[in-house]
Amino acid sequence: MTIKFAAIGLNHSHIYGQVDCMLQAGAQLAAFHSPEDDLAKAFGEKHPQAKRVADRHSILDDKTIPLVLTAAIPADRAAIAIEAMRHGKDVMSDKPGMTSFAQLAEIKRVQRETGRIFSVCFSEHFETRSTVKAGELVAAGAIGQVVHTVGLGPHQIRNNQRPEWFYDRTRYGGILCDIGSHQCEQFLFFSGTDTEAEVISATVANRANPDWPGLQDVGDMHLRTPGTTGYVRLDWFTPAGLGTWGDGRLTILGTEGYIELRKYIDIAGRPGKDHLFLVDGTGTSYVDCSAQELPYGRQLIADVRDRTETAMPQARCYKAMELALTAQQVAERGTVWQQ
Repeated sequence: MTIKFAAIGLNHSHIYGQVDCMLQAGAQLAAFHSPEDDLAKAFGEKHPQAKRVADRHSILDDKTIPLVLTAAIPADRAAIAIEAMRHGKDVMSDKPGMTSFAQLAEIKRVQRETGRIFSVCFSEHFETRSTVKAGELVAAGAIGQVVHTVGLGPHQIRNNQRPEWFYDRTRYGGILCDIGSHQCEQFLFFSGTDTEAEVISATVANRANPDWPGLQDVGDMHLRTPGTTGYVRLDWFTPAGLGTWGDGRLTILGTEGYIELRKYIDIAGRPGKDHLFLVDGTGTSYVDCSAQELPYGRQLIADVRDRTETAMPQARCYKAMELALTAQQVAERGTVWQQ
């Protein structure tokens, strides 16, 4: 069964990846709503098959559209998701799915009452072939029992190209809540738990952007489950000479080996992205993940149709955001920071 979907809120460019994810899985983009004419123009040129609607209720009241995607300003995503669920829609949100504990609690309540799906598209997992391949290897026992992870999420800031909301703490949610939520979800996934995890420590700072006091340009957190620990570092210091927006890396340490992912670039090495290195008792090996299937889109379509949780357990979605929000809170309580 082909399903229709629509987009409400195009503020982050991740919306293009979210839409492509669903299109490649066979879904049909029917409509979109954006109050910003420049964003709507670019999106409409990319997806001329979709109708731009002036009123979001044209989407919300359309019973032929069961799924709504959003990449609105982070602080606005929860309200869009809640309204969509109350109109009988399932939701795929860009990360972060929300920027406060109050929003998380309300999403949980409405999702429980309506029985809808609330999914956050953690693209560093679901849209990254090397991460998906690493999950298969870990599940197959390639490195034994996972005991520790190190996730590095550097980004390029491009000050003159970012919208104003990007520098407003109240709107983007803080660096750990925002890009740190990617890492929280991966930590849970590779630790093999959807609920049993806590934040041990966290910090944030603005080290080099005094003209943007609301920006947190570096942050880190230390996480723990009953059987694993993890360290995460996020920053906005990717130099222009790298050739891509960030040298995202993930190391997964097991009792019988380890896996290292160079997700977006192998510096001074192989071209392209999605590089996986495996070290075990027999030696070292390299895995090119460029042909790895990305199952999230087709799984979400199946979940919408069958009312299942194959794309991502609802509990893990919530716990990843709870960890990110908690780390953000812990960091700001212990950090000299002003907006």
